[in-house]
Amino acid sequence: MKAALVTDLEKVSIQEVDEPKIRDDEVLIKVKTVGVCGSDLHLFRGTHAFRKPPAILGHEVAGNVVEIGKNVKTVKIGDRVTVEPQYGCGVCEYCQQGLVNLCSTKVVPGTAKWIGVFVEYFNAPEITVHKLNDEVSYKMGTMIEPLAVAVRALRKSTVKEKDCLVILGSGTIGLLTLVVAKQMGYKQVVCTDTAEFNRDMALKHGATLAINPLESDIVDVIKKLTNGRGADLALVAAGANNIVDQATACVRKRGEVGIIAMITEKIPFYSYQIVINELTMYGAMTYETKDFKEAADMINNGLDLSDFITQTMDLEHTQEGLDVLSQKKEHVVKVMIEL
Repeated sequence: MKAALVTDLEKVSIQEVDEPKIRDDEVLIKVKTVGVCGSDLHLFRGTHAFRKPPAILGHEVAGNVVEIGKNVKTVKIGDRVTVEPQYGCGVCEYCQQGLVNLCSTKVVPGTAKWIGVFVEYFNAPEITVHKLNDEVSYKMGTMIEPLAVAVRALRKSTVKEKDCLVILGSGTIGLLTLVVAKQMGYKQVVCTDTAEFNRDMALKHGATLAINPLESDIVDVIKKLTNGRGADLALVAAGANNIVDQATACVRKRGEVGIIAMITEKIPFYSYQIVINELTMYGAMTYETKDFKEAADMINNGLDLSDFITQTMDLEHTQEGLDVLSQKKEHVVKVMIEL
């Protein structure tokens, strides 16, 4: 079968690989659509924390079940599905708490133990498979995975007030976080981004304000909007050098800062804001299964994210898709690959 691999720095190759053989607790999925994610860019650029070339791309997927293992009970041939792209050991302290995302031996696609999803056929354990309603497109099914990241980022916050949220960075995850925040009842959501297209997209989907941080003082904007109080929560969804300091300066006393972005390089950070204002900071690593299910329920119940799919191309043009996202040669939020 065909597969798209990163073979070198910013180099994608379409190659023939063996079709996976399923275990008794797995299903085989004929892949219909896959999404290009920011973490794929890390692999593409050579900055991923643990995935190195050569590696098959991807973890956002939707398709049809074409084969099931003999022990599979909840999924049948013909089901339209997406996959939660992680599973843990099942016995460590984190797996026992449902925190598969923190299992030190968890398995993810595109590694030695699990093939990536930029392939014609993809195997997945039954426990990771989530069904799609008949009226949900494969593209929307593929969007469940990044939507789950946004759900997780907001569910981790313990601040009860929802008067003002700041989202620093309005790429795919930032925009999806905006959508989830509106669903959760945040009254005012301020988004930032240097790209006008992304800011316009944020306003279209309910942002109170969309600010260019290179042209406006985001802290000043937030203080004026909240009568000097500050936001309840700020979420970091981009990796600029000053972005954590922006976040801590934006929030009110005893507010919270959540970091979603996979910032793999050291950036400066002024910790005094944390102490003087008794702020809480947290990280959000992918999602728990319950977050993924919540995202799947949102899509299955009709949430439409088609605006965010800005490019669609076939597997042979995967290199072009990565280039578009990496170099921002076009207006881009989510690049989707159809097989």
